[in-house]
Order: sequence, then C-alpha cells, then structure tokens
Amino acid sequence: MPEQPERIAHSQTRFGYHRHADQDRAGTDLAEHPVVVVGAGPVGLSLAIDLAQRGQSVVLLDDADRIGEGSRAICFSKRSLEYWDRLGVGDRMVEKGVVWSVGKIFHGPSQLYQFNLLPEEGHKRPAFINLQQFYAEAYLVDRVRQLPAIDLRWRNRVIALERRNDGIVLTIETPDGPYRMRASYVIACDGARSSLRQMVGAEFTGKIFEDQFLIADVRMTADFPTERWFWFDPPFHAGRSALLHKQPDDIWRIDLQLHPDADPVAEKRPENVRPRIERMLGHQQFEFEWISLYKFQCRRMEKFVHGRVVFAGDAAHQVSPFGARGANSGLEDAENLAWKLDRILRKQSPEQLLDSYHLERSAAADENIRESTRSTDFMAPSSRQEARLRTAVLSLARETEFGKRMINGGRLSVPSVYQSPLSTSDCDLWNAGPQPGASMPDAPVSGDGVAFLTEAFIKVGTRFTLLEFCNGAVLDAPEGIGRIRIGDGLSDMAGLATARYDATPGAAYLLRPDGYIAARFRHPTRSAIEAALSRAAAN
Repeated sequence: MPEQPERIAHSQTRFGYHRHADQDRAGTDLAEHPVVVVGAGPVGLSLAIDLAQRGQSVVLLDDADRIGEGSRAICFSKRSLEYWDRLGVGDRMVEKGVVWSVGKIFHGPSQLYQFNLLPEEGHKRPAFINLQQFYAEAYLVDRVRQLPAIDLRWRNRVIALERRNDGIVLTIETPDGPYRMRASYVIACDGARSSLRQMVGAEFTGKIFEDQFLIADVRMTADFPTERWFWFDPPFHAGRSALLHKQPDDIWRIDLQLHPDADPVAEKRPENVRPRIERMLGHQQFEFEWISLYKFQCRRMEKFVHGRVVFAGDAAHQVSPFGARGANSGLEDAENLAWKLDRILRKQSPEQLLDSYHLERSAAADENIRESTRSTDFMAPSSRQEARLRTAVLSLARETEFGKRMINGGRLSVPSVYQSPLSTSDCDLWNAGPQPGASMPDAPVSGDGVAFLTEAFIKVGTRFTLLEFCNGAVLDAPEGIGRIRIGDGLSDMAGLATARYDATPGAAYLLRPDGYIAARFRHPTRSAIEAALSRAAAN
C-alpha cells in the first residue's frame, strides 16, 4: 500500500538528543526564557506553535525522542481542525484523516438509530476526522521545525521545579547530565502522569471506574462505511459493549468492554484478543497494529494555574475516551491559554487574565467529566438500578424518539460555552446566533481571497476582531482590532452567515483572539465596543 512508508516513518522516527548552549551556563548564570512548555504531545506542540505565531519565543521540552507509538487519540473535532487551520496544519490533517459525521447505535444485532453530527452544509471543516495521534504529532512537529521561535529539545526531562516570585527555575535531566534554566512561565502539558503536577503538590480528584476496555487497532480491507458504530450487548460480545471506527491506512479501531475482574495481562495477549475480533468481524483476514487496555478515569486538578505554572490537557484533567473529549478538550485549553499568555507577556493585560483560563477551562473540564461519567454509567452500569434503567431505555428506543435521545454511547465533543467574566452580557434582543462565551460558527462567504468566515478570521490575524454585518455606514471602531466586514468586501451570497449569527443590518460581533464571542451588538458604538474589549482583555 502506498501510504505504508509514511505510517512507519512517523511512528518510528527518532529525533535524537542535541546539546544546547543553555547547558554550558555555570553557577547562577542561568539562561532565561519567557515560556517553557513541557510535553510535546498534540497539546504542547499546538500551544507552542500558537505562541510562536504570536511572536513569542518558546522552549519546548520532551523526555522522549520520538513520536508516540500506537494510535491513542484518533478522533478530532471540527473545532480542533479549525484551530489547526490557524496553526497552518489543518489541511494536512484533513487530507490524511478519515472524514465522518454519521454514527449508528445498535442493540444486539439490530440498529436502534443513527445520527449526523453536521447535517447542514456550508462549513469548511467536517464534524470529525479519524487520524492516528502519531500522524497529528508528526505534522505538528513538522510545523514546529518551520518556526525559528520554537526551540524543541528532545530527551530533556524536568526533574525539579522551584517557584519564585518572578518566575520558575527548572532542573532538567539530559543524556549529558542535568542543567538549570529560568522561565517566566511554565506550561505543563506532560500528560496524565504529569511529574510537574506532583512537583507543585497538586493531585487529581474524581472517579476511577473499574470496568476495563480493550483497544485493538487492526489492519484489514473492509467495505464498512466510514461511520461510528456502537453496540450494546452485541451477539459477538454478549452482555458488553463494542465500538468500531475506521482510521487511515486500512486501520480499524475496535473497543471491547471487558469484565472488571478480567486479567489485564492475559487479555492483551494477541492469542486471546484474536478470537474476540474474529467473532466480531466474522473472518480472520486482519493483522494487529496495536493492543492496549484501559480503565475510565474522570478526574481533574482543583486549580489549573499554580502561580506561573499552568496546566493543560491530560496534565490538568482526564475523561474517558468515549466521546472524543480528551485530546479535543486539551486543544481547547491550548487555544484558550495562548492568546492570554501572549497579552500578559506583552504587558497588554494584567497577570489576572490567567484567572480566566482556570475559570473557563476548569468549567469545561467539569462539563466533559459530567458527560463522560454519564456515558460510562450508561455503558457500564455499576448497580442493578442503573442496569435496569439502561435496559428500559434501550427497549424504549426501539419505538420512541425520546428513548433514542436517552441513549448514551459516548456523546461526542462539542465546543464549550463559557460563563465568563470576560464576556459582555447582551443588551439587545437576539433570537438565535452564538451568545457571548460561545465559539464562532463558520459560514461560507466570498471575496478578499477567502471562502469561509474561519478563513477571514485567520487572514486578519486571530486577534480581537469585529465581525460586522454592514448597513452602508462606516462604524467608528477602536484602532488595532481586526475587521471582517460582510457586505463590504465580503459577500454572504447564501445568506448562511446572516442566519447563523441572527444578524440584522449594522449588527456586529466582537471576537476574541481564540475565536470565541466576547460581545454582540445590534447597534454598535465605539464606546460599547471599547468597554467590551477592555472587559475581554481583563483591563
């Protein structure tokens, strides 16, 4: 198969260790850096790229020297793809990924219903793609290599952290021995087993579920559609649940629920996994690419910000993999944090702006944990009462719409809506459209070399931006903000932008640098925009 070499190269490439001049500094003469990001997974890489594109110098440390093995996260949302578009890697992700929007739910051998996560036209990006995490990481590393502002150091492991009033001193272990350096801010993206979390004395709180799930990535040629299939009590795996998803390179992700008391060592042996997969597929024509076992964990840190040490991604919160809320919520952490840290480093906003990162993203983590916990309780009932409820719901779903809506096979990731002090409450009547704290919807437009609103946002520089639905008058807007003017340079030929924003002539939306709504106005004035801008920047 022609794509096989790329797959092998990305999952096996070793980048190697290179000594840095910082290691030759002696005594108290330590190198100083504005931002050090720890962990070169999708979240850390994306955050470093975002900061670098905003003009910040970043040191990115990782204790390994290669892209992670195994598929791990595979399901990336429309919102994540739009973020990656801003980072210059979206096209590559979508071109390689498997695009999908339809899911089907089965009970036993019968289909209960199907859903479409993006039923409407007029969006640049699909609802989801499936893409092995090692591809995502490889494309992000390639982008990092294009940005001289990022210093990516492999086999650099943080072993100690000293917090000071004006920053952080890190001790870093390398093949040449340890060295120390200063950082104004340290961003911990070092995963669920975060050593930095331990160094600041923080813990996870939440719930660990006892049910075990087997993940098998298998290579096979199959004519199954590119849809998400989820089974309750399938005939090939009685009394449990199962999931089937397609990935690139003829790889298929299979998740099988196991008994809580199953022996994890025995269950991972290929000779024990193979009969399970054969029963599911009805044939033997497949090869194993990756086998793993996991338990659900729904936990988070109490605080995401510890002085000048900030936590993001799995280092800050964990959810079950059903619903694709792990990597996608981590990427939302990155886009939320990058613009705020950039403004603080430029002294355009006070350090208190970081408080909003914790407030917004911890609330998002709570929402994801709630949804993930509900999914887990439905898929793996822990009591007779929960089991009876699930049986009743599955029975109702065969004949009623409300029964179908109650089924929870892992409700999929959607962008958070922030209840934030950075948002300005509506003063006008709106019947629809994104409220303050919501992410900007995409829509087709034409003109000025762009075809979608998300492209227009990138073109103006992903800064505070006024999205205007022009009425012929020229709005007196504050200096220094971006302008997207529909009706003056951009055309809304299909009318979808106007409809999705519930826009009337003269209306305007103030967009934050992460593409979230800071405020909206039916009749904007300079003073109202300036007040909303000041609030959104915590000034």
